[in-house]
Amino acid sequence: MRNLLFKIAFEGSRFHGWQFQENAITVQGELKSAFFRLTGEDVTIIGCSRTDAGVHANEYFFNVKTESTIPCESFPVALASAKLPGEISVISCKEVSESFNARFDSLKKEYIYIFENTKIPSPFNYKRTYHYKYPMDAELMNKASKAFIGEHDFSAFCAAGAQVVSKVRTIYDASVERKGDLVIFKVCGNGFLYNMVRIMAGTLLYVNMGKIKADDIPDIIKSADRVNAGITAVPDGLYLNKVYFSGEKNES
Repeated sequence: MRNLLFKIAFEGSRFHGWQFQENAITVQGELKSAFFRLTGEDVTIIGCSRTDAGVHANEYFFNVKTESTIPCESFPVALASAKLPGEISVISCKEVSESFNARFDSLKKEYIYIFENTKIPSPFNYKRTYHYKYPMDAELMNKASKAFIGEHDFSAFCAAGAQVVSKVRTIYDASVERKGDLVIFKVCGNGFLYNMVRIMAGTLLYVNMGKIKADDIPDIIKSADRVNAGITAVPDGLYLNKVYFSGEKNES
């Protein structure tokens, strides 16, 4: 039995998130079906993160245990050829230890949230960014984002219904920068709560709009009350951007 680690990317607007659902199209479900068509195996696919409906990934990892003898260097093309949707790209494959688990062995994750700041939205950014037609002060938003850094109880940035023991997470870095017509919020942490990055992005948007002061974010965090933070930004602009594992297993 081999344990294989795959790196993929996907455009998530058509999918109902990562996790398999009986009556919905999901990334995990499409991969599982393609794997069965290719190998005849009903495998268990372990993803590094649960992305929500409409969310994208520039870099995503999953591991799977298989009896297949297909060489790692041939697996990406073979899997893609097994009627895998065009929105999912298999980038690489490597063999890892039997105990490796893509979910539990990830050390930290980096997300980006992209605002398209133009009067007229580009059709090529449809469902891939949050279009905002009014002025955006990336410098002000960047200043406000620094308050997220550190170990905090992020209850104020968690959607209702999250089933977790603790809402304490550590954010290692956060920033906002403008690249042409795009304003990009980037955040890296050891874990994220349900809708956490989208609420962070919505809160920074409220800072830009003057509804929340940049200096108010530390108090919002301390309040542990969701009502004090900004909106939950739409999923369209959210991307899982990078995943870090111990032993640099992401360098596949």
